[in-house]
Amino acid sequence: MKYDMIEVTRNGAVATIQFDRPKALNALCTEMMVEVADALAKLEADNVIGCVILTGSDKAFAAGADIKEMQNNSYMDIYKSDVFEKHHEAVARFRKPIIAAVSGYCLGGGCEVAMMCDFIIASDTAKFGQPEINLGVMPGMGGTQRLTLAIGKSKAMDMCLTGRMMDAEEAERAGLVSRVVPLDDLLTVAGEAAAKIAGQSHPIAMMTKETINASFEMSLTQGLRYERRLFQSMFTTDDQKEGMTAFVEKRKPHFKHK
Repeated sequence: MKYDMIEVTRNGAVATIQFDRPKALNALCTEMMVEVADALAKLEADNVIGCVILTGSDKAFAAGADIKEMQNNSYMDIYKSDVFEKHHEAVARFRKPIIAAVSGYCLGGGCEVAMMCDFIIASDTAKFGQPEINLGVMPGMGGTQRLTLAIGKSKAMDMCLTGRMMDAEEAERAGLVSRVVPLDDLLTVAGEAAAKIAGQSHPIAMMTKETINASFEMSLTQGLRYERRLFQSMFTTDDQKEGMTAFVEKRKPHFKHK
């Protein structure tokens, strides 16, 4: 597939997907998210890639869904097309680690897609929000669910009912983002984090991601049992043997990703 609305670059075991609709502040139209879903499918199948960065521009990660594309749809149009599940949720379904590198506006669908990533590194210019109520609707791509899990009921209610924006400092305090860095350092820091992840055993990183995500859907007892079983299964891998041997021998491990 030829990409017109995103750019995909590779640097060793790290790939970066960059939204590229500057005139629309990277609004998430269907065509762009089809391209993102296609790129993620290819990167998941690429055995070299161990981590992906999803980013936008300095001005906007993504300023929301494409309202012009949506405004005249009927209930049946929205229900039958189910575009959010088909394309946008490809970010959440991606099995390898994926980092959102956010600067500028990260609103509505943009905030929801950022939350589908495994963690968010934000520049000090980032602004997060779920302003859908101002349009006569509510968040429809996980904003009422993932946001509540990330920052708690009170702040999620505040953001979704008032439509106010949260700056990077508040977002870090609330637990929405993992760290805040200067704008000029954003992609450098995100790249270093992605390279560190991609340098680990790829299947072990994938299983770690899977286990953390499972904690949101299981009781503590079930989650602990699931964690133990996956931990135990790791002792069948070459990478567990290499990692522990390298530690004992005081050298850097050379993982084979199997």
